Amino acid sequence: MIDMSRIKTFNLPDLGEGLTEGEILAWLVKVGDTIELNQPIVEVETAKAAVEIPAKWAGQVQAIHHPEGTTVEVGTPIIAIDTDPGAGPLEAPSTTATPSSDLPTPSAASLAAVEVAPAEGMIEPGLIGGAAPGGRTAVLVGYGPRTTAAKRRPRKGGVPAQAAAAPAPAAPAPQPVVAPVAAAARNGQAATATGGLVLAKPPVRKLAKDLGVDLGAVTGSGPLGSITREDVQQAASGAVAEPIATPSVTTSAASFGTDREQRIPVKGVRKLTAENMSRSAFTAPHVTEFLTVDVTRAMKALDRLRGRREWRDVRVSPLLLVAKAVLLAVKRHPMVNSTWAGDEIVVKDYVNLGIAAATERGLIVPNVKDAGRLSLRELADALNGLVQTAKSGRTSPADMSGGTLTITNVGVFGVDTGTPILPPGESAILAFGAVREMPWVHKGKVKARQVTTLGLSFDHRIIDGELGSKFLRDIGDFLTDPEAALLAWT
Repeated sequence: MIDMSRIKTFNLPDLGEGLTEGEILAWLVKVGDTIELNQPIVEVETAKAAVEIPAKWAGQVQAIHHPEGTTVEVGTPIIAIDTDPGAGPLEAPSTTATPSSDLPTPSAASLAAVEVAPAEGMIEPGLIGGAAPGGRTAVLVGYGPRTTAAKRRPRKGGVPAQAAAAPAPAAPAPQPVVAPVAAAARNGQAATATGGLVLAKPPVRKLAKDLGVDLGAVTGSGPLGSITREDVQQAASGAVAEPIATPSVTTSAASFGTDREQRIPVKGVRKLTAENMSRSAFTAPHVTEFLTVDVTRAMKALDRLRGRREWRDVRVSPLLLVAKAVLLAVKRHPMVNSTWAGDEIVVKDYVNLGIAAATERGLIVPNVKDAGRLSLRELADALNGLVQTAKSGRTSPADMSGGTLTITNVGVFGVDTGTPILPPGESAILAFGAVREMPWVHKGKVKARQVTTLGLSFDHRIIDGELGSKFLRDIGDFLTDPEAALLAWT
């Protein structure tokens, strides 16, 4: 008898920050390969980064459950490993096992029952310790494994999903028992005015709560009329969920076919960015102020810094001085580095300085941990390492979590400034514009000077106009004359 316990199934782990799914970019091993403990076996793209996942066991690869390009849920088995291949060949699996295609299809009523709030005193499905679809235990707080199968990335030129998989008419299913409105409210489940329960998963209900959307007034577009994230976001933005019929027009544009359109799946970094920006825009009251400053002395200071022997092997950019200016200004105005926590404001005595970086995978915001404690040289090395890691697509989820204040360097694109949206949980973000040679009044005369424009967006619940203006003014003062500011403030 072969000991089948030697076959270990490796599930897709939670890579941090409550991630619920990942796309398999590349398998680094194949069936039959012998692998070592902690050897990278698969590259997975999450909503934040592309990450190589190491093996939890040494042994031989027996099965790969999902091909490249598949999006799978956290907690889903992705590979099977024989941890004792030297013990002999494995027996073939029993032919009496029920094929997956012969398994009974769950009824509409049973699927709907998954979404209904549990009885009082029970742990709600999707919460830690609660039941999840398939009899598993929920792996994330508020995020249980989905009931849908793994999704394949659509191929170019392929048949649209709507045409390729037209659903067959379903037989009428018995309606689930509907609890009274009072019971639904007691269990935390949204209810309509007529007492019917609203089908919405815990993450969707949480998003609706954050955006102030009444689920009872939303028409669901998901399976069995369930409410999806897109339905909630449309309701929050005032958009209408149902498509609006428009009269046909006989223009040349109407003759264009889908062969001249490109459909890009919204996933990974782009999906996370969209969700974060929507949530931030609808929850934090944004205010943006602008300041144009003469940075000629700061640019000359950088030139002198580059000429010093100990700095000759370091990449020195204007962003370094902007980062230093922000860190010094935070010391003078600590409230800027804080988070709105509902019934309290959390002021942080450390600065995890985020730097927005545009990558091929989308916008990411890695941060320098405890940047305020770094020397100027250490800060330069940290910024350079952060940028290089982001460009190579190897930024880890840990590097992108815990940010407290962010700089977005739009000047590298030749843009003067912008009105940036706050990253969730932060109260301020600074846009650093392009440095240009412009006419400027200096010592009573118009001269060509190097000038830039700063744009500061802040959460008006925490930062009022006076505090925001003083913080921005201090950053401008430092960039106008770094030497004088250092002598005055340190």
